Amino acid sequence: MTLAEYDSFAADRHRMMRETARAFAEREIRPIAAELDESERFPCELYAKLAKLGMFGITIPEDMGGAGADIGSFARVMEELSRGYASVADQCGLVELVATLLAEHGTPAQRSRYLGPLLKGERRCAYAITEAQAGSDVSSVQTRAVETPQGWRLSGGKLWIHNAPVADFAVVLARTAPELGKRGFSIFLVESDQKGYRIGRKEHKMGQRASPVGALHFDDVILTGDARLGPLNRGFHLMMGVLDKGRVGIAALAVGILQAALDTSIAHAKERRQFGAPIASFQAVQWMLADMAKDTHAARLMTHAAAASMDRGESASMEASMAKCFASDAAVAHTANAVQIHGGIGYIRGIEAERLYRDAKITQIYEGTNQIQRLIIARKLLS
Repeated sequence: MTLAEYDSFAADRHRMMRETARAFAEREIRPIAAELDESERFPCELYAKLAKLGMFGITIPEDMGGAGADIGSFARVMEELSRGYASVADQCGLVELVATLLAEHGTPAQRSRYLGPLLKGERRCAYAITEAQAGSDVSSVQTRAVETPQGWRLSGGKLWIHNAPVADFAVVLARTAPELGKRGFSIFLVESDQKGYRIGRKEHKMGQRASPVGALHFDDVILTGDARLGPLNRGFHLMMGVLDKGRVGIAALAVGILQAALDTSIAHAKERRQFGAPIASFQAVQWMLADMAKDTHAARLMTHAAAASMDRGESASMEASMAKCFASDAAVAHTANAVQIHGGIGYIRGIEAERLYRDAKITQIYEGTNQIQRLIIARKLLS
């Protein structure tokens, strides 16, 4: 296949994946987004449908149960699902990260036990890194795994973990050789029904409320040797290695929020009348819409460019950080403008603009805060 033929094939696949995700979001997600936000209910029915539609494991090879598509496809799916409701897109992104670790570093037995059921929507995962003193500073993780004759003994706790309240298993980063610093972490697959595995308090979040977050506690959980994922003492680097893909995903999720904010703002501006005319006729409103549109377009292009670099096999850490940082900052700024365009009603719970404003904020924080993204960008520039 020539480069031109490949580009044409990729463009067709991107269009097909986008259209499929958009139709699903319009038909299945948007009608219940407000209810999910209000109830904080995990959308079990959507989770199963996403899996059946092939929205889980988008970049995972087909022979492992994935869609066998590229990161560009993943970005487009994340945007369209987020345009429906970011909490649902968040599940797609979480499965993608865990599935990538399992596909790239899991044994055949681990893939059979975890990867296949995960991609079919039969099992739910948690990605357990963050601790009270280890957020941006992942190297400060204190959860410990000590080798025993039977395998490992895991002790410690994690905070603010996506899907902790509903996960069937967790991918856990733990210290296995404290004296080695960053080179002394390993990854473990821990079943939620194992003795000593405790689910802590579910948190009540500002936004993305249907994507549950909570604490996990490991009280001397006994693990067999085959619970370790990937090489010994390489866990820090393996988990950090999937974050570029994760940041492209969050950038795309932020673009979806931006697009939804633009859509609802345009519709309201055309309908709402003041001083005898639609507010869309006022230059102050027009300029807010214009800025929202140009930043949405820029964020989308940056996200697609980062995805394309990764699909070409190039290092794209700086591009992924730029896309995530720009898109999430723009999402927070322009969802605030969407509320402003709506006026008083935009401040009322149940209005889409109000929910989008709350949903946007976390995009500046998770998958690496935007302060960390700026550090990554600066280091790349100065290296």
